[in-house]
Amino acid sequence: MRKRKISGWKYLLLLLILAVVLYPLFWLLVSSIKYEKDIITYPPRFFAQQYTFSQYEKVFDTIPILRYVKNTIIFAGTVAFCSIFLDAAAAYAFARIKFKGRNILFSVILVTMMIPFQVLMIPLFMEIHFFGLLDTYTGLILPRLASAYGIYLMRSFFISLPRDLEEAARIDGLSEFGIFLRIMLPLCKPALITLFVFNLMANWNDLLYPLMLTSSSEMRTLPAGLAMFVGERVIQYGPTIAATILSLLPLLFLYILFQKRFVEGIAMTGIKD
Repeated sequence: MRKRKISGWKYLLLLLILAVVLYPLFWLLVSSIKYEKDIITYPPRFFAQQYTFSQYEKVFDTIPILRYVKNTIIFAGTVAFCSIFLDAAAAYAFARIKFKGRNILFSVILVTMMIPFQVLMIPLFMEIHFFGLLDTYTGLILPRLASAYGIYLMRSFFISLPRDLEEAARIDGLSEFGIFLRIMLPLCKPALITLFVFNLMANWNDLLYPLMLTSSSEMRTLPAGLAMFVGERVIQYGPTIAATILSLLPLLFLYILFQKRFVEGIAMTGIKD
């Protein structure tokens, strides 16, 4: 009986935490179908007397949101897909291949994680401008193809795998690239999915980076497009909230789809020397 009571309290605590976490999302969802006067009323109220979907209509009438979604999918999706392979390849080299200066080079990569993006903004803009890649998909994608965090994450996973697998593969005549491609990559699917979701979320929600490297409406991503609802003096709260809901739906669906693999990848990837 005592164990059941403890278990019941744990479930109650988990439900309380879940309610606290989901409350802002429910507030956002309900506010997206309110009239503007109900959104900005004080004191704020969760429910309103009347609801409308006109806020979503304003989003499609005001900005080309479908084009922004397309640009965001191309940018964030390409970066996420390419980075998992490039980061995994670099991480495998740091984890499994012994070469001179390996630890020093890996330490330098880790140090780059401590440099704020604001420090790199001007040099990056000048470099992209020099190569004539401003306001292009290539200019958006190329600087984000690999990340220090991705290399660090995948290296931790590769270190945890037994070395007997690659030794057996070498005896069978596989090359180092063949071992990486045919043996190691299939074993680290949870870590790859975790890295994919992290990269997709980071680039999907990024505002400053795409805003800096794009200038035309045809190349804007979702966060940059949503910024159009925020003026110097007037903010359209209703359409902004509705557009935010639309931008959250793909990420929410992706997380629900890969939740099991995502949690498994987080659990299996740790800090190892």
